[in-house]
Amino acid sequence: MRQLRGELLQQEPMGPHCSWRTGGVVKQLFRPVDIDDLQQFLQQLVDEEQLIWVGLGSNLLVRDGGFDGSVILTKGRLQQIEISDDMLSAQAGVNCAKVARETARQGYCGLEFFAGIPGTIGGALAMNAGAFGGETWENVIKVETIDRHGTIRSRLPEEFEVHYREVKAPVDEYFLRGWFCLQRGDVNKAQQKIRQLLERRAQTQPTTQASCGSTFRNPEGDFAARLIESAGLKGYCIGGACVSEKHANFIINRGSATATDIEQLMEYVQQQVLRQSSTSLQAEVHIVGEAA
Repeated sequence: MRQLRGELLQQEPMGPHCSWRTGGVVKQLFRPVDIDDLQQFLQQLVDEEQLIWVGLGSNLLVRDGGFDGSVILTKGRLQQIEISDDMLSAQAGVNCAKVARETARQGYCGLEFFAGIPGTIGGALAMNAGAFGGETWENVIKVETIDRHGTIRSRLPEEFEVHYREVKAPVDEYFLRGWFCLQRGDVNKAQQKIRQLLERRAQTQPTTQASCGSTFRNPEGDFAARLIESAGLKGYCIGGACVSEKHANFIINRGSATATDIEQLMEYVQQQVLRQSSTSLQAEVHIVGEAA
C-alpha cells in the first residue's frame, strides 16, 4: 500500500464539520488529496468498517455518543469542475452554490436553483437535493461512483431509483462525480435569478444561524413548515435547540445545543404534528452514531 497523502484524523469531533455545529466524535476522518488518494484509503478499510461520506455536513447529525467508523470528508477536496459542450462535470466536493455561479457566469441557465442548496454535489446526488422548484436529478446525464474497494464505475440515471429527497443507489457505492445538462441562456438574467433566489432565501430562512437546512421532508400536497407552525411550535426549544421563528421547518442551534437536544426536539415536533394533524413527518436529516 502506498502511504496516504491526505489528512487522517483520529477521534475527531464532528461539530466543526457539520452545519449544526454540534455532534459526537468519529473514530477516524479522512480528507483525500485526490481520487487516487481516496482509492488508497478505501482499499485499506476492512469490510466491516462503518463508512459515511460528508461534504458540508448540512444534512447530518452525529449523536453525542459518537460514530464508531470512518468518515470521508470532501469539503475543500475533490474540487474539479468543467463546462464544455453544454454539459457540466463536477466532482463530489464541489459546492452547489459554486455550480450555480459558474454556469450562470458562462451563460448557461437551468442550474440556478443550486444556489439555494447548502451542500456539495456529492450530497446533492445522494439525496436528490432541491430548492426553489428545481431538483438535482432532473439535470443528470451520468454519474461516476466509487465503491468500498476503490473501484470506479460510470452509471446512467436509469440505474438509480430517484424520488423526492431520496436516491436508491447500488449498495456500498458513493457518488464521485456528476455530469449535468446545461441550456444556453442570458448571463445577466441567470445571475439576476440567482440573486433573487438568494434574497428570497435570506428573507425566509434563518441563514445566519446553525441549522441543517430543512429538517423534515414536505408531505405530499403539503408543507412541513405549515404543519409545524399550525401545531404552535415556532420558537419551541429543548436545551439549546429551537424551532426557528423565521421558518418552522428549520431547527437551529442557539450555540449550546447538543445532538441529543436536536434529536429530542425533532421527535417532539413529529409527535405534536402527528397528534394535531395526523401527518407523520419524515426526517430529511441523516442521523448516525450512538446516544450519549
